[in-house]
Formats: sequence, structure tokens, C-alpha cells
Amino acid sequence: MAVLELYTEYNRVWIPDADHVWKSAEITRDFQSGDKVLELLLEDGTEHHYPVDPSKPQLPPLRNPDILVGENDLTALSYLHEPAVLHNLKVRFVESRIIYTYCGIILVAVNPYKQLPIYGDAIIHAYSGQNMGDMDPHIFAVAEEAYKQMARNHKNQSIIVSGESGAGKTVSARYAMRYFAVVSKSGSKTRVEDKVLASNPVTEAIGNAKTTRNDNSSRFGKYTEISFDRRYCIIGANMRTYLLEKSRVVFQADNERNYHIFYQMCSCAHLPEFKTLRLLSADKFSYTCMGGNTTIEGVDDKKDMEETQRTFSMLGLKEDFQADVFKVLAAILHLGNVEIRSAGDDKSLIAPNDPHLAVFCELLGVAAGELVRWLCHRKIVLVAETVVKPLPRKRAVNARDALAKQIYAHLFDCIINRINTALQVPGKQHAFIGVLDIYGFETFNINSFEQFCINYANEKLQQQFNLHVFKLEQEEYMKEDIPWTLIDFYDNQPVIDLIEAKMGIFELLDEECLFPQGTDHSWLQKLHNYLDANPLYEKPRLSNEAFVIQHFADKVEYQCTGFLEKNRDALYEELIETMRVSQFSFLANFFQEEEQNPVNSKSVKVRAARPPLKPTNKQLRTSVGNKFRSSLSLLMETLNATTPHYVRCIKPNDEKLPFEYDSGRVVQQLRACGVLETIRISAQSYPSRWTYIEFYSRYSILMTHQEAELTDKKQTCKNVLQRLIQDSNQYKFGRTKIFFRAGQVAYLEKLRLDRLRGACVTIQKHVRGWSQRRKYLAMRSAAIILQQYIRGKRTVRKAVNPTTLKQGWAALVIQRHWRGYHMRQIYRVVRLASITIQSFTRGWLARKRYRKMLKEHKALVIQKYARAWLARRRFQTMRRLVLNVQLSYRVQQLRKKIEEQNKENRGLMERLTSLANSNSQTVDRLQSLEVQLEKSTSQRASLEAREKKAKEEAGLTIAELQKKIDAVNLEKQSLETQFKTSTKNTKESFDQIKRSLLEEKENEARLRKIAENNIDIQREDHENEVETLKEEIKRLKEEKVSLQRKIEEGEQLNSDLQEQNVQLSRHVKVIPELRRELSNLENQRKGMDRKIKQQAELAKSKTVEIVTQLLSGVVEEELLLRLTQDDSEKTDEAEVLLMAFEGLQKAARILESNQREQKESHGVQVEGLKLKVDHLQNENSKLQNLFQEKSNVNESIRQEVSRLSSENSAIPELKLQVSELQRQKQELEGHIEQQKTEITEKTKEITTTLQSRITEESTQRRLLEEKAEGLEEANRELQVQMRELEEEVDHLKRQQLMEMEIKRKLRQEASQLTAENMDFEELLDQKNRLIKRLQSQIKSLEASRKVKQTSNVIPRDYLGMLEYKREDELRLIQNIILDLKPKGVVVNMIPNLPAFLLFMCVRHADYLNDEAKIKSLMSAIIGGIKKVIMSYVKDFELLSFWLSNTYQMINCLKQYSGEEEFLKQSTPRQKKNCLQNFDLSEYRQILSDLAIHIYHQFISVMEKTLTPAIVPGMLEHESLQGISSMKPTGFRKRSNSLYEETETYTISSILQQLTGFHSTMTHHSMDPGLVKQAVKQLFFLVGAATLNNIMLRKDMCSCRKGMQIRCNISYLEEWLKEKELQSSNAMDTLRPLAQAAWLLQVNKSTDEDASEIIEKCTELHPVQIIKILNSYTPIDDFEKRVSSSFVRKVQSLLQDHDGSAQLMLDTDYRFQVMFPFCSSTQALELLQVPNSLHLDFLTRI
Repeated sequence: MAVLELYTEYNRVWIPDADHVWKSAEITRDFQSGDKVLELLLEDGTEHHYPVDPSKPQLPPLRNPDILVGENDLTALSYLHEPAVLHNLKVRFVESRIIYTYCGIILVAVNPYKQLPIYGDAIIHAYSGQNMGDMDPHIFAVAEEAYKQMARNHKNQSIIVSGESGAGKTVSARYAMRYFAVVSKSGSKTRVEDKVLASNPVTEAIGNAKTTRNDNSSRFGKYTEISFDRRYCIIGANMRTYLLEKSRVVFQADNERNYHIFYQMCSCAHLPEFKTLRLLSADKFSYTCMGGNTTIEGVDDKKDMEETQRTFSMLGLKEDFQADVFKVLAAILHLGNVEIRSAGDDKSLIAPNDPHLAVFCELLGVAAGELVRWLCHRKIVLVAETVVKPLPRKRAVNARDALAKQIYAHLFDCIINRINTALQVPGKQHAFIGVLDIYGFETFNINSFEQFCINYANEKLQQQFNLHVFKLEQEEYMKEDIPWTLIDFYDNQPVIDLIEAKMGIFELLDEECLFPQGTDHSWLQKLHNYLDANPLYEKPRLSNEAFVIQHFADKVEYQCTGFLEKNRDALYEELIETMRVSQFSFLANFFQEEEQNPVNSKSVKVRAARPPLKPTNKQLRTSVGNKFRSSLSLLMETLNATTPHYVRCIKPNDEKLPFEYDSGRVVQQLRACGVLETIRISAQSYPSRWTYIEFYSRYSILMTHQEAELTDKKQTCKNVLQRLIQDSNQYKFGRTKIFFRAGQVAYLEKLRLDRLRGACVTIQKHVRGWSQRRKYLAMRSAAIILQQYIRGKRTVRKAVNPTTLKQGWAALVIQRHWRGYHMRQIYRVVRLASITIQSFTRGWLARKRYRKMLKEHKALVIQKYARAWLARRRFQTMRRLVLNVQLSYRVQQLRKKIEEQNKENRGLMERLTSLANSNSQTVDRLQSLEVQLEKSTSQRASLEAREKKAKEEAGLTIAELQKKIDAVNLEKQSLETQFKTSTKNTKESFDQIKRSLLEEKENEARLRKIAENNIDIQREDHENEVETLKEEIKRLKEEKVSLQRKIEEGEQLNSDLQEQNVQLSRHVKVIPELRRELSNLENQRKGMDRKIKQQAELAKSKTVEIVTQLLSGVVEEELLLRLTQDDSEKTDEAEVLLMAFEGLQKAARILESNQREQKESHGVQVEGLKLKVDHLQNENSKLQNLFQEKSNVNESIRQEVSRLSSENSAIPELKLQVSELQRQKQELEGHIEQQKTEITEKTKEITTTLQSRITEESTQRRLLEEKAEGLEEANRELQVQMRELEEEVDHLKRQQLMEMEIKRKLRQEASQLTAENMDFEELLDQKNRLIKRLQSQIKSLEASRKVKQTSNVIPRDYLGMLEYKREDELRLIQNIILDLKPKGVVVNMIPNLPAFLLFMCVRHADYLNDEAKIKSLMSAIIGGIKKVIMSYVKDFELLSFWLSNTYQMINCLKQYSGEEEFLKQSTPRQKKNCLQNFDLSEYRQILSDLAIHIYHQFISVMEKTLTPAIVPGMLEHESLQGISSMKPTGFRKRSNSLYEETETYTISSILQQLTGFHSTMTHHSMDPGLVKQAVKQLFFLVGAATLNNIMLRKDMCSCRKGMQIRCNISYLEEWLKEKELQSSNAMDTLRPLAQAAWLLQVNKSTDEDASEIIEKCTELHPVQIIKILNSYTPIDDFEKRVSSSFVRKVQSLLQDHDGSAQLMLDTDYRFQVMFPFCSSTQALELLQVPNSLHLDFLTRI
């Protein structure tokens, strides 16, 4: 779009202004091509005509829309120019009280001249790890970006802080260094971070001073390299200084001071350590009182001196060094007071008794005579002779001052060197971040050599800055694949060449300094001669002692006076020699170094790039300008080798007033520091850059329906832009962003605003139309009503006369009498009918109540028997279950006994095997002897003696073996006897169990058989009944149709009568005829009554006969008479019909109840018999399986016995055991056969009884069917009875369905019980098989002696204690604590089982009264838990598991301590199990401390997991769809993280994390109180982190964002309700966040709004309220900003409120954790140790 098209009505522009630089104006008429003026309206209401040249129109710059004002980044503005930048800074600084703003890669920092609460550790941690641009601009954001890029790219970084004096450079550099010290804690004992920070007070004391512009102005440049290791922790630092202002030592302008250190020393002159320095007050020394004022408001020099001394000590600079420094400084002050008097025209002298001279010489160890001589004289060395020439007073004073400056410069360098030495720590530097605190561009009324060097340095830095900006722009274009076009930017190389090139200003200055007679004027003349042709050099018209240079920022006029002297920085050699021979070694070393290394004698300490050459002549010493150039070149090399980050400090006003904005001063500094140059470079290309998502969400309102329906948002954005902006050169599409030229975003905002304005107009049009139509209709209806009343009145007036009034009155009288008579007749009839109806109704209700009471009585009887049957049934099932449980318990006891016997038998088996082995060895030896005897027959004679000996030895061994065999036989006999006794006991117990099981199986089989037969019979009965009911329903339907026809005919008659009545009522005059008709009708009615009575009597008699037929065989005679008796007094036909109907109804109900009772009884019997039959069949099959398994077991036993008999012939008794087992098998088989025969006989008996019952029921059913036919004939006569019968049929159907449902449920329950019974039986079978196997092993290996011992030891009941040996303590801790995993075995165990097991071990140690054991165990438990926690610091589940178990351990120690307060909820058994011998309260305290540590670690792990999701989920995610609460900023992020794919978090992510934490805690059975405390702590973190982020992000302070936050808070509240955690008070921790969200949404304009804010925002600190109000950012033009007057109003109301001055909430705050006592219901004696824990060495006591 063309630029001229944007100058339309209502748009605003900036025009120049003398006072405010720029002022705003609104266009009142569209500008057309060729117009000579632009018509404007100023903000004060005056009109203004801006002249425009039609040939080359130079229109004023356009103003950005208000929605773009206040941006964090100046380059995000649509119109990029000087007034836009100036206005944006003013809005942020004055209205929003924000001092930091980005301008591309520059951070612009405006000095507020006020302490702000935005530099605490909480702010540092908030910015740590954040991408640049995610938070509000801040010096910490720049420091974090430098730190992050160093860690990511492994490249050195630099932060360049510049600005003029008083702009806040030193403070900004100090905060950057503090940030690095906090975020990169090394954890070492050297505390390097503290030393780096401690260097700042020292350097400020010796290098900072008060000026007219700043109370703490840095008078030197400083570059601090902070070194980092490979873990990016600080390991050291190094400082370089540049161009110390030495002249300040001897001269200060009005209202300025010398360096701070002098005034600090003078304020402490009375202290003992300073007595030897003979100091006076600061106003008594010449070097400290030149400026007039020796104090600074708000600064305490004495306290600053204490801080300086403290930091000296922290840096490792000892008191001796400090004393030497203070000596030199005091000597300089005394030197300034040495009085030099004139002694003639060209002579000067110093009084020998000058007290200050004596003090100076005493302090520095200098000869007073030599000093006086060479201060007032000068030695001139000629070719042939040496001449001593006296100096005039002026030159002598200059020599004194030069000596003072030189001494101070050497002292400054010495202190810096010692600081660098103190900051060096052993270790290799991996990377560094340099912080450059250097002076900005300076221009004063009188500019000298210092300003020239400063501006030269800024030229070099500006050149480096321009190249870096150019490079970044090129990289950005290449990343987005946008064609790169060369941007024209200012190159200041010509100015640099003018200064430093050959025959430049510096070279001509050095050349002039070589001449002894050279002067400033001669040097200036050379400049005019050589540089006059250079366009950047000018000769002033009105001055012969100055020259002008056109710098990048402005033209500067330099006064040449003093240039040569300052460049030479000369000190007479004689004075140097005097200092060199000083007895004060500290001072003498300064000048020794100068002689040895002339290059290092400069006033600035710089690391040389190469070793310097020794000059051949002392006069050719390096000048100050040359030194400065060399040090500056080294600095530029360092900066070019690093990645720079720029901080530009701005001074808003010269009066140092807080938050006062002087546009003239600010724009001057913006031009000087390169900010506007950055803006100009950005504006030449595509300054506004938005992502596709931002563009889509912002300008979706401008899309058509076809464009909005596309799924590809990127293509949609392209289509919209191509349609809205025709000129494709005004934008470019990148990979991830859209690049706009200046003004295009403003044009899009205008289109968007127009669209919204049009939509608003349309809505207003329809609403106003609807409102007006509503008003019109209301007025119209009111007018119509008024017209009706008026017209009625008019007609009444016309119709009223005497005759009409009389006739009307007569008619009224007649009507009154007739209506009264008619109403009385109707009343009588209605009264009579009402009385009749009431009597019949009351009787019917009484009879109904009676029937209901009768039914209830019968139901109670039925329920009594049914409940008794169910109770018996439940008792039987419970008895079976109890028997099964007893059996399993006894089996478990036997199993444990067998396990213990197995352990003992293993030892016996080992002894038997050892005996067998020894026996086999003896046999082998005998065989070898026999072989030897056979081979040695030839030598028989000679070996007889040896053979006899061998035989004797063999006899002895055989005798020993025989004895051993006898012993083994005895042991075997004892084992056999023991085995027989044990087998006998087990056999008896088994027989008892078997007998009981067989009896139960027989009963169940009998009942199951009966139930099956009854079910079959019942099924057939139900099928027959269903068929009969179907036939009855068909007949009843036919009768219903016929009766409906009769009813229709009756209704027709009634309608005819009603018509006749209507006709009769119309003929009111024919009264006698009506009377005659009434009498006739009465006669007819009487006749009808007689007929109806006759019919009723007939019906009654028929019903009585039917009832007697139906109930003759079912009901007693008395009840039948009661049903059929007739009341002769009542003659009404309705009553007769009702009586007949009631009789039929009673009969039908009695029949139905009789049938229902029979069905229920039969159904219950059949169901029970069926269940018993099923159970007996299952039992039979199980017995067969059991028999088969027993046969298999016997077979395996037979095989095992045969194998053992073959292997060991020493146990022949096994054969007897096998025969015994075979005999038992035969007995079992015979027993099973007998059971089979008994079952078959019983089933036959059951079938016969069931068949007889079935025949009886079939006969009864036939009789009932015959009676039902008679009932059907009676029902055909009466329609009312038929309807009732249909309802009863439906009721019967419902009852039948209910019965079927009950039967189905009973079947399910029965099947479930049988399945459970089968499971128990399977377990019983398995245990039986296990018993058999164990018995076979016992028979072969059991030892009688140990059986007796163990039988004596086994107790009857467990005591809830676990016994272990002392040597097994380590295994106990290893298995229960160290090796236990929460996800493994513990999941299937009792909650907190490790705590219970450990406490049971503690109880046993207490029971034994073993103090050493209990102390060792408790120490091992605590040590084991600590070891696990330290090993798995970040394992959330393990921390949760052990927190729960530690808490349970504490509760166990309390509950069983015996203290009364803990025994209130304990059971008698638990009270009995209390600890008896030891008080473990000390260990309880230790465990409590350990639990607190685990809890805090547990909370830390949860917080670390949850923190990354809080800000994205609570703030950045759009939880309310369709309401965008984010304003796209177009900010160009400089962090590589822009292209990194990071996980997106939502409020659902937070809820999922919280649910995961809660489920883990509940899974580990953590106490609900602990769970609530943990949840409260997490909610506090969510609220604090979210609120802190709001405080640091201006883009989050909007009304829509407040809606999003409140929605997210409601989600968290719903989560608490879902988890039943409302009582945790977690929502109270979110009150500050909720109030902040409310504050964003509420109106903020009137005084009432301010009072409401004060009343509602009670949880927010005053500084937080003001911060939110200042940061409030409208999303659309329709929203209003918060005015500064409203903020001031709120501030005035908040003055009386007490509140913290902290802006941020402490996210590390921890609520005090409480461990409430909770009694456990777990019985320790019932706990069993799972096998999976491998704790077989523990024994239950």
C-alpha cells in the first residue's frame, strides 16, 4: 500500500515541537496528491496547517495505533522512527513505570532514580532458564541470554554497558555480575562468586566520584571477565581498566567531589587504626574541598568505609596491605596541603616546617629535602653540562599535582592487580563472559582530551555494533529463506580514520609532544593545515583554540588547551628517583616497575598482546593517547571474538527526579548511543515480523468464509495478505514468520479496527431497532386500550335514558330471583349426591384398609418363615465356610510343622549319607587288601606277621562299624515309633475332616436332586399357566370391545339429553311446560330405578353363586359368609354393583394369593432340591477325582519306596508302610462304593415323592381351571369388573417377571456360592496332596528327639513379634529397606507392611529386654532409610513409599509406647502388646526429623516435575476457546530456542500431574492429612509461580488473560472436589492469584473502582497491585489503558495499608509439616511375612 494512502482522516501524525521534540496531531481531512497543506488538529484542540511541498511531499511521520504503543520491543512498532521510539519509551517509563525496553538486540535501561523491587533473588530465579522475549525486558534477561548462549554454543560472551554519566551503567553492570554469581553457584569453599561481587565496592570506592550528573559516577572504564569451568560455574574473574580520570585527584569542578575513598577515610579519622595517618576532616584538605560540598545526601561515608574494609578482607587483602593503601592515600591528601609560595618572578619555595610536608615524608619514607628541592626545581641535561633551573610557583604546583596523580594511578593499578590475583582460582577456564562498563558518548560546553578519548572509544564500539546488527539481520533473513538486499547503514570508518590513521589527530598530537617547545596552539595549527580538507573536520568560526569533529552522534567542539600536557602525562625524573629510593617499599615498588617495564607504567592496567620494545630515549615514552589506542584495540579484539550483548543506559532528566521524562535529553542520548541507528536499519528492511499463528489469531476477523475453512493456516495467511495488500514488496513470507515493511501492520490494524467498528455499528443498529420497536409496540397497545375505554364511555353516554334504565333494572331483578332459585335446586341435588358418594366412598375405603391389613398380616407370616429359611441357609453356608477356613488353618499349621521337621531331618539325612560313605570306603579298603593278598601268595611266609596285623585292624574296624550300625538301628526304631504316632494323629484328624465333608456332601446331593425335580415340575406348571392366561386375555379383549360399544351408545344418549337441556334452558319463559316434562322425567327415572334394582339383584345373586363356587374348597365358611352376606337396608343400585364387584374382586384375589403361595413354595422347594442335586453331583465327581489322585499318589509312593529300598537296604520297614497305605486305599474305595449306593437310593426316594406331589398339584390345577371358566361368564356381564380384571392380569404379569428375576438372581447366587465352594475344595485337595507327600518324607527322615523338642516349643497363638538373630540384622535391613522396590512385591502386600515388620522386630527386642539389640536395630533402620533416600533423591514413588512407611513407623512407636494419650483408640489386644522395657521417644524424634527431610525432598521432586507446566498451563494456554488473551508482539527473539520444539503444556497437563501425584500417594496408603499438606504446598507453588510470572510479563496483564486465569482456577477447584480435598485449604493459597485475575477484569477508572480494589485485593501487596495496574495492557483498541491519575489514587489509598515491599512471592516457601497421630487397626499377630521378601530367617513368635 502506498504511503500517501495512509494519510487519511482520523489517523495521527507526529510534528516537530520545540519543547517536547515531537507532539501528536490528528488528520482532519484526507491528504490528496498535490495538496500544499496537511490539515491537523492538535491535542489541545487547536487547528494546525502543516506545509507540504507538492513536488516532493515531506509528510510528518505517522503515529502508531494505541494497541501497539507500550511494546516490549521498539522494533515491533509498525512505524519505526524517532518520535515513535520516544513516545513508546515515555509511555513505558512514565505511565507503566517500566525502565527496561528492547530495541532489537539492545536493552534500553532508563534510570528511574529510585530503588525498585525488581532485583531480588526471586526475580533472578524467575528469569533463570527463560528465553529472551518470554519475560518482560530486564538486565537479568540479557545476562541469562549471554549465559545460555555460552553454555549452548560454547562461545565467549560480552555484555557492553554504555551510557553517559548518571545513566546507571555501574548499577546495571553490577546487577549483571550478581546474576551470574547467583545462577552459577560453584558450591566450592572458595566462594568465588562472593569475591567477584565484593570487588565492586572496592573499585567503586577508588574509581567512582560524585559529579554534577551522578552521585556515583565511574571515572574509568572497566572490562570484567568472569571465568567459567566446564560445568559453567564461576571459577574466577579478571578486570581491565581504561582511562582513569587522574585529574580528579587534584581538581574538581563546583558541586563535585574527589574519589569516594578520600571522604571515607576522613570520616574515620578518629578511629584508632587511622590515628597514625593524622587525617583531618574532608573540608580541611585542598584535594577534597575544591567542589565545595564534601557530603552526598543519603550517603554515609563511615558505613561505606566499613563496607570497603569488609570487602578488602573478603578478597583476601590483609590488614597490612590495607594499611599501606591507606598510608598512600593519606599521603596524597597531605601532599595537596603542602603550600608552595612564590619567591620572585620565576622562583618558588616550600617552608621547611610545613606540617603536611612532614607528614607526607613520614608516611612514605621520603627525604623531605629532596622532595622540596625537586618540587621547586628542574634538572636540564645538556650536551656539555647539567643545569638545575628553579620553577615558578605555577609549574611547581603542577609538578606537585602530577606527583599526586602518578602516585594515585600506580595505587589504583596495584589494587586492581591484587584484586585480579585474589579472583584467580586454580582450574582451567572453559569460557568467560565479559562485562564492559564504559563511558558513553559525551559532549559538554567545554570538551577536552578526556572527552576526545571517550568519543573515540565510542566510535570504535559503534562501528562494531553496526557490523554486528548488520550480521544478525543477514542471519535472520537467511534462516527464513528471504532474499537478502543490501541495507544502507552508517559507516563511521572515516571518523575513525580521521582520529587514528596516519597523519591523523593522534599521530599529530604525539608528534607535537616530542617537541620540547610544542604548544597546544601549534598543534591546533597543524590540525587546521592537514585536516582542513576532511569533510568531518571543521574549524570553528568564533574560536581560535578549538576544532570540531562530526561524530556519528553529533558535532563536538574540542578545546585544544591542555591536550599536550594530558597526552604527555609527564613527571620529572628527579621526583621519580626520589620516590624510587623511598624507605616505604610499597611505594618504591610502583616506580621500580615503571623503570623495568615502561609500557606497564601507564595509568591503565592492560594485558599486552606482545612484549613491548624498550624505548631508546626517556622522552620517547609512550603517550597516554598511544596507550589508550593500544588498550582499546585489545578490547576490540576481545569483543570481536565474543558474542556481544548491548545495554544502553539512558538518563531521563538532569535533576535526578524519579520517573521524570525530559524528551530533549532522552532523544539526545538515543541518537548518541546508537538506538536510533538500529531503528533506522530495521526500518529500511522488514521491521515487523510475526509468526503465522500470531497473524492467524490476530487477523482471522479479516478472513472470508472460504479462507477460514482452509486447514492449512500458513496458506490461509498468504491468501489473506495477497488479497488485503496488493503490493507484494510490502511483505515477505518466511519459513516461520511473515516480514512486513514499516506501516503495514498499522494498516492491517486499521482494517481490523474498521471491521470491528462496522460489526459494532451493525450490532448497535439491530439492538437499537429492537429497542425502538419494543417501545413502539408498548405505546401502541397503551393507545388502543385508551381508545377502547374512551369509545366505551362514549357509547354508554349515548345509550342511557329513563326507559332503558327501568327495563334494565327489571331484568336484573328477574334474573336475580331466577338465578337464586336455580342455584338452590342445583345445590340440593349436588348435596344429596355428595352425601351418597361420601357414604359409599368411606365404606369402600374402610373395606380397603381392612383388606390391606389382612394382606400385611399374611405377608408378615410369609416373611417370618422365609427369613427363617434364609437365616438357616446362611448359617449352613457360613458353617461350611468356617469349616473350610479351619481346615486351611490346620493345614497351614501342619505345613509349618512339617517345614520345621524337614530342617531337622536334613541334618539326619546328611549324617546317614556320611555313614554310608564311610561304610563304602571301608569296603573298598577290604577289597584292595584281598587283591594284595592274592598277588602276594609267593611271599606268604615273609609277610605273615604283617597279614596278622592287617586282620586285627580289619576286625577292629568291623567291630566299630557293627557298633555304628546298632546305633543307627536304634535311631531308626525311635524314628519309626515317632512316625507311627504322628501318622496316627494326622490320620485321625483327616478321618474327622473327611467324615464331616462326606456328611455335607450327602445332604447337598439329596437337596440338589429334590430341587431339580421341583424345578422341572414348576417349569411345566408355569408354561400351562401362561397358555391359560393368553386365552383369558383374548376373551377379555373381545368383551372389552363389546362393552366399549355399549358405552358409546350410552354416551350418545347422554349427548342428546345435553342438547335437549340446552334447548330447554334457552326457552326460559316456558316454565309450566318444563315442569310437566320434569314430572314425566321423574316418573321415567323411577321406572328405570326399579329396573336397575332388579338387574342389580340378579347380578348380585349370580356373583354370590360364582364366589361360592370358586371359594368353596379354598376358603373357610366364615370368610365366605362374610363375603356373600347381603345388607337389605341399602337399596341403591350403585351400592349393589359395587358390592358385587368387590365380592368378585375378593374372590379373584384370594385365588391369586393361593396360587402365588403354592407357586412360591413349589419354586423354593424345587430350587433348593436342584441346588442340592448339583452339589451332590459335584461332590461325587470330586470324590472320584480325589480317588484317582490318591491312587496316583499311592503309585508314586510305591515307586519312591521301591527306589529307596533298592538304594538303602538299611530301611526295610518302608514295605510295611506301603502295605499300610494300600490297606487305607482299599478302605477308601469301599467307603466310596457305599456312598454311591446310598446316593442312588436317596435319589429314587426323592423322585417318587416328587411324582406324587406333581399329581396332586395337577388335580388342583384342573379344579382351578373349571372355576375360572365360571368366573369368565360372570365377567362378560359387567364392564367395570372386566377393566379391573385386566389390571389384575397386568399385575400378575409383573409379579411373574419379578419372580423370574428373583429366581435368576437366586440361580446366580447359587452358582457363585458353588463356584466358591469348588475353589475351596480345590485348595483343600491341593493341601491334602501336599500333606500326603510331606507324610511320605516324614516317614523316611523324621527324628524323634527333635520332634519332641519342637513340639514343646511351638506355642498355641502368635504374639505379633518377629524373632531374628543378631547376625541376620544386615540381611533384614537389606531385604526390607535397601532392596525393596515400590513397584515390585509391595504392591500386592498390606499397606505399610515394611513398617509393621520392622516394628514387630523391635517388639521382640523389647520383649527380650536386650538394650544393645534394640539400639542396633533402630540405628540400622534409620540408617537404611537415610541411605535409600540419599541414593534415590529424585525417585518420586520411592520417596512417597518411604514417607508413608516412616510415618507409620512413628505411629507404631507412639501407639505401642504405653502412653495414655496414644491408647485411646487401641483395642485391648493392642494395649496388651505395648512395649514393656524401653522408652523409644528419642528414636521417635529422630524418625520425625527424618520424615520431615523425606517430606521436603518429596515436595521438591513434585515441584521440579510440576514447575515446567505451571506457566504454560496457567497463563499461556488458551483454556477458553474463542477468546484470545494474547496480543501478538512480533518480537524478534534472539535465542535459538525459537526454533526448538518444546513440549506444549495445558491446564490438563497440570491436572494430570496432580492426579498422578495423588494416585501414587493414595496407592502407598499415605495418611490423608499428609496428602492434604502436600496438595496445599503444590497449589501454593502453582499460585506463586503464576503470579510471579504475571508480575514480570506485561503481555499477560489483560482483561482476557484474567478470564483465562479464573477459568483455570475453577478447574483446579473442581479437581479438589473430585479428590475430596476441599478441607486441605489449598484454594486459600490461590487467593492472591484469583485477586490478581479479578483485578485484571474489573473496571479501573473511577474513585469507586479504586475503593473496591483496595477492599477486595487483601491478599496482594501494595507494590503488586500497583505493578499490575501499571502493566495492564489492552488487547484491542476498544479497551482503555489505566490512567496515571487512577494509579496515583490507588497509591494514596494504599499508603495506610501494611504490606510487604516484595514484588515476588517466595516459591521456595514451605508450610510447616505436621505428622498427626493416627491409630492403626492392623493386628500385628495376624500379619504374615510374604515369601517374596526372602525373610525366611525371621520367626513368628
